[in-house]
Amino acid sequence: MAAFGIFKLSLLLSLLSNSHHLGLWSGASNRESVGISPPSCSRIECPSYDVIHVGNGFEIRRYNSTVWMSTSPIQDISLVEATRTGFLQLFDYIQGKNDYEQKIEMTAPVITEVSPSDGPLCESSFVISFSVPKLNQANPPPAKGLHLQRWEPVYAAVRQFSGFVADSDVGEEAAALQASLAGTVWSAAIEKSHGADHSSGYTVAQYNSPFEFDDRVNEIWMLFNIQDELTFM
Repeated sequence: MAAFGIFKLSLLLSLLSNSHHLGLWSGASNRESVGISPPSCSRIECPSYDVIHVGNGFEIRRYNSTVWMSTSPIQDISLVEATRTGFLQLFDYIQGKNDYEQKIEMTAPVITEVSPSDGPLCESSFVISFSVPKLNQANPPPAKGLHLQRWEPVYAAVRQFSGFVADSDVGEEAAALQASLAGTVWSAAIEKSHGADHSSGYTVAQYNSPFEFDDRVNEIWMLFNIQDELTFM
């Protein structure tokens, strides 16, 4: 079973390097939907959360406590390439390339925090992470080039979309999420939490292996904190 798991992850890495060149992503059949449970979360561990509001094409979640192992910022013009580079580091980590030489179970999603550049030909900054399994959260093995993120309770405005993540559509999906939030208390909370210099930052969450062609679920997250009481309607 362990060898089969390594084979699947190896295949994942291979397809990560090629899927965006092959154009293997499906149409927009579920681009306006929310609340779809990623199939991978029935097989491997995913972070738990509470849904506190469902809007038109988005939902608001509260992640109460989540631990992530994260790369250092990666500068690149391509989210797909940066995610692959970061995933290679995380793959080595879960295979035992850490200070404890400890193998760790894979989780979902792999997330990419995006700090967009000021222009189309400028490099953006990407941090790639995976959630540490609950079994390892008390004492996650450290590793060179990686750092731990322990989230306090945090809110996320979430938009789901299908297909293979491509550089050409993540910006559009983030803009669509921002548009669907316009005029809501959530938009105001995000702006207040991020501040003027970081309002365009977002996170891309990928749940599926590249060899899964059906029922693909990806998400755009806009993370924020709430300092004042809001009426969840």
